[in-house]
Amino acid sequence: SMAAAGAAEVAQALSRPLSCLQEPDCGRAARLRALEAIRAEVQERPLSGAVVQEVFGAQLVRPLARCLAGDAAERCRELALQLLCHGLSHGDRPGEALPVLLPALAQRLCPPRGFEPSEELRLGLVQLLSLLLRRCGASVAPYLTDVIRVLQATLLDHYAEVRRESCRCAVACAQAMPEHFHMQSESLIKPLMQTISHQHYRVRVDVIQATGAVIQFGNGKSVDDVLSHLAQRLFDEIPKVRHAVTTVIGEWLLHLRDRYSYFHKLIPLLLGSFTDEIPENTKLAWTYWEKIGLQWEKENEDDLKDKMDFSVSPSHYPKGVTRPGLGCRELVSRNLSKILPGLSHDITDWVESTRIKASQLLYTLLLHAEDHITQHMELLLRTLYQACLDEESDVVKNCVKAAELIGTFVSPKVSLRLITSAFGKTPKPSCIMVLTAVIRGSPKEILQPHLTDLGNTLSQAGVCQRSEEVFYMEQLLCCVQALIDVCQEDCKEISLQLMKVLVTIMAIPCSQHLKEKVEETMSSLAEVQQLDSFLYLYKEHIIQLMEWVSVSCDCWTCYSPEILQLDVIATHSGPVIGEALNNFILILKTCLQPNKDPQMRLKLFTVLSQLLQKASETVNSQGLFPSYLETVIKDILAPNLQWHAGRTAAAIRTTAVSCLWALIHCEMLSPKEILKVKDGLMPQIIATMDEDSKIARLMACRIVGVFLKVCGRQFDEDKFTNTYTEVLKRLDDASCDVRLAAAHTLTNWFKCLKDSDVKSAMESHIEFLYQELLIHLDDPDQNIQNAVLEVLKEGSVLYPELLVREIEGVVHKHRMPVYCNQLLRHIQSAKGSV
Repeated sequence: SMAAAGAAEVAQALSRPLSCLQEPDCGRAARLRALEAIRAEVQERPLSGAVVQEVFGAQLVRPLARCLAGDAAERCRELALQLLCHGLSHGDRPGEALPVLLPALAQRLCPPRGFEPSEELRLGLVQLLSLLLRRCGASVAPYLTDVIRVLQATLLDHYAEVRRESCRCAVACAQAMPEHFHMQSESLIKPLMQTISHQHYRVRVDVIQATGAVIQFGNGKSVDDVLSHLAQRLFDEIPKVRHAVTTVIGEWLLHLRDRYSYFHKLIPLLLGSFTDEIPENTKLAWTYWEKIGLQWEKENEDDLKDKMDFSVSPSHYPKGVTRPGLGCRELVSRNLSKILPGLSHDITDWVESTRIKASQLLYTLLLHAEDHITQHMELLLRTLYQACLDEESDVVKNCVKAAELIGTFVSPKVSLRLITSAFGKTPKPSCIMVLTAVIRGSPKEILQPHLTDLGNTLSQAGVCQRSEEVFYMEQLLCCVQALIDVCQEDCKEISLQLMKVLVTIMAIPCSQHLKEKVEETMSSLAEVQQLDSFLYLYKEHIIQLMEWVSVSCDCWTCYSPEILQLDVIATHSGPVIGEALNNFILILKTCLQPNKDPQMRLKLFTVLSQLLQKASETVNSQGLFPSYLETVIKDILAPNLQWHAGRTAAAIRTTAVSCLWALIHCEMLSPKEILKVKDGLMPQIIATMDEDSKIARLMACRIVGVFLKVCGRQFDEDKFTNTYTEVLKRLDDASCDVRLAAAHTLTNWFKCLKDSDVKSAMESHIEFLYQELLIHLDDPDQNIQNAVLEVLKEGSVLYPELLVREIEGVVHKHRMPVYCNQLLRHIQSAKGSV
């Protein structure tokens, strides 16, 4: 034949170089020349495939393989490799070379004996193996053990390109002889997994693709060995790597032989890609998932018949979200019990990225599971309570979104019972967070029958007074706001309970921002009830709130939260407190007895004094306060003006005096009332002028001044004497304000004495007072001098000659005689006018 003739001719030409190669003492240069000559004959002439096959099979394979496996010269090995590749690519029956070539490759590439030092040549050798697999297909089966040994070594090669080629080779091997490969595929898993986190991303991509094929065509049981590695690669920062993982998982879920056993392990990985930041990867995952769902529907048609015929879309569904297909939903629902335990472990992992991924996945799973969530509620809630306390805000955000789906799909009978029973232990802020999310996810009409229970639960002391930590209170406030937002006008039936919660939050001694938010929430609670402002809520509930807060007021201490709550109710309700005086005064009377805790009394007095500063806008808004004055003064103020040792007692006296001054100043205590109470109060007020507190001394001076004005004309000698001696001491006070107030009070004293029957009996006292006042007339402070001048002008009417004698006795000692002279002139002109 033509082929035989052509082959004979080439063989003729090759005989010299071949015999040269086979001589034992052939040197490197001679070997090189021989190989070049072979190349010229075989590669550079246009020979047919049959001729190449003849020459190659009969004459070249063995010497070239020997050269490849053992020649010391790298260039010779390189030429031999080139020639072999040419022969295998162009010959007709490449499979005939297998018995010679595969042992040679194994010898050169497998430890312990062989190691090709040149990277490029190692790459070439693996490419040669790929070529054999591609061209010979299933004929390589008898040599599979050799192939696997080679790949086990080359998959871990130091040269990245060798690793990549080995991955492609593994794919070729799996596809070439699936039924044989199945027996040995597991041997490749370990080296693949050792190289899956290689620093070059292209190597990682190739390893992932190879793993896909090795398991697809090999032993499916290896899925378990590779899953954790593939899951790790979903966190790879290179999008192409994540893309490769998604593709492999998607393909397995469609085509893996025993995929049904692995659904619960593979589904979480595919659904995890739904939240990839690269849209292309997300789309890929969704496309696979839809196909998988449809395929599963087909495969399980009979089983699903009823569901396909009678399934109704849920009436309430998250806005803007597309509902997954039936197959997809069923796949998740049926595997959820196997997926959730692992997920709830991951969502509290110490690695942040794992927790975020797990929280995203939780949302996706619940969206698919719909009402099947119900049977997993206990585990689910435990997981959410823990995860909502995460310091990573993304985890919290995703968990809250997931919890909203509980509201959407699970009957509140179940969800609210489970959540509120967790409140019975110690409610964490995360319990309330989950409850809030469930409320937000629920339809209004479904929550309505449970409102009363919810209101009662939230307003229990064990829930709303459990903690003063701001974070807890913020969650509680969000919960109330969620109820108002979702239930709207239905909240009317729990308006009182919600007010209790809001008052409690407002009473927490914490940051201002919370108080503003509480007020906004109160306003929205008023709004859904068509009320103009939150004051109308107080109007509706003030008596019940007073009763609620005062249940245990007989045993309050300064630490009782109720004191702060009473403060909020009394001061925040503005004019409405004027409608609840009966309760309010009763609480004050009970708690302000002198035997009660001093710190607590001080707190309550402070509240009272604040209210009295603006009485007409608060306690007296209805004009009813005067009818309680006797109680306020006799049972509340008077007992607390008694002197007791200690700073707190002093502070109480100061506040009590301020309250009394506020009553007088806003003229709620009328002259008629003052006459009723003056005898009981006067001694205590005079004693208060000697307090350490400047405020107390100032208020006391002012009050004595008013008492004198109202009823001083009825004073007897003793009262006049007691009063002036104490007020006079205050002219030496450290505080300028107190000295001015004392001067003003002495003016009133002189006015009263002028018309009194005891004037003559007081002469010696008046003389003493003139002397003392003249000393103060020379005070360094001009304001005091002017004030004392006014006092003396008023007093001069009593005994003018006596005063003139006194002035003449001291005028030469004064630094500034100008005031004395003014006074003398005043006395002269008064005399003249008389």
